[in-house]
Amino acid sequence: MENVKENKMGTMPMTKLILTMSLPAIFSMTIMAMYNVVDSIFIGQYSQEGLNATSLAYPLQMLLIAVAVGTGVGINSLVSRRLGEKNFEEANEVATHGLLLSFFSYAIFLVLGIVISRPFMMLYTTNENIIEYGTQYLTVVLCFSLFSIIEVTIEKTLQATGDMIFPMLFQLTGAVINIIFDPLLIFGIGPFPQLGVTGAAIATVFGQFCSMIFALLIIFLKSHLIKITFRKFKFRMQTVKNIYAVGFPSIIMQSIGSIMIVGLNGILAASEASVTVLGVYYKLQSFVFMPCFGLNQGVMPIIGYNYGARNRKRVYSALKRGIIIGVIIMTLGTLAMWIIPEQLISMFGGTEELMKIGVPAFRIISLCFIPAAAGIIFTTLFQAVGKGIRSLIMSFARQLVLILPIAFIFSRIWGIGAVWYAFPIAEIFSLTIAICFFINLVKGDFKKLG
Repeated sequence: MENVKENKMGTMPMTKLILTMSLPAIFSMTIMAMYNVVDSIFIGQYSQEGLNATSLAYPLQMLLIAVAVGTGVGINSLVSRRLGEKNFEEANEVATHGLLLSFFSYAIFLVLGIVISRPFMMLYTTNENIIEYGTQYLTVVLCFSLFSIIEVTIEKTLQATGDMIFPMLFQLTGAVINIIFDPLLIFGIGPFPQLGVTGAAIATVFGQFCSMIFALLIIFLKSHLIKITFRKFKFRMQTVKNIYAVGFPSIIMQSIGSIMIVGLNGILAASEASVTVLGVYYKLQSFVFMPCFGLNQGVMPIIGYNYGARNRKRVYSALKRGIIIGVIIMTLGTLAMWIIPEQLISMFGGTEELMKIGVPAFRIISLCFIPAAAGIIFTTLFQAVGKGIRSLIMSFARQLVLILPIAFIFSRIWGIGAVWYAFPIAEIFSLTIAICFFINLVKGDFKKLG
């Protein structure tokens, strides 16, 4: 079993290997995007104030995803490197520590859900309906976030071994259940009560609960390259440090996105329609970026394994082919934003004002997609080889140093409609930084590889 997995990661033709590893992850990440999009479509049909509320609440959801996925990235990177080194005992130890860290992460969001939900919503609006809708949604999603965090941890752990099928099935389970229960609980169909925005939140966490149960059954009842066990388990702070050496920069990198949206909501606050457009855009762009992040999940263990095995040729090959596939995905996304923006916005009950603001906004922002594809794969490379701080610097530069200041300055000079140009400008600068980091890596650490 171990040899088959190792041979696949180390010897299979690279394009075939990337597709084999990435397609299930791309599919599962597209399913993940459906959580937010399906909620928003039904909520938009139920109430435009509810849609505005979930748009304002989105940064805290992003923070939750950042902690869960960022920690998972640290686990994935460390497990795949230990497998490449054939250190199976330590790979098991990393996986077990990772599951324990899920409960630590959950404690943070339980407190946030209880304490922060209403004050956070009150930062942006005095509309009591929007505040109430957002508070209800955030309280449910954050207080029951343990389900999502555990599922993501197990998903990332299995992906590190080369198993991409079960993680896809975990997410498919949650998505299907969420889609079924969303309209039932939002609109009160059949025997179900009409719960509105709260119903959307309940449908989401119920789907996540089912995904978690499925993941726990698979990780403990089936055999894998790694094994989570608490028999003779000893907590090692050094293992936690090694996980967060990559995981913490990834958490910060993704959390910066949450801070960026908070800042952009502040810049756009004078126009409720612009805030809603930004929220709708982020729900829709997930269908473009999530497949690219799925590619990221397929490429990361390949690079990590071959870096641990000191095979420079395959590391370069994975990087090059990953960038090509990523650019193809993002090109398709760009075309969709240019050709059918009206149809995309109309899914959310788009008013005339939303169309007027949203159509040009979508076309301008989508210019960042293609450079973002290369940037994401470079980020994957840095994380896979244990250089997570470089990914953090890229994200910090793009989202805080560039996007927010550019958006603020443009809004003051040319008005709110100019804010959207900050996205492509920042992405191009970020890619330039990534290329510089890569050249430095080639001249340094990669010289040690065979």
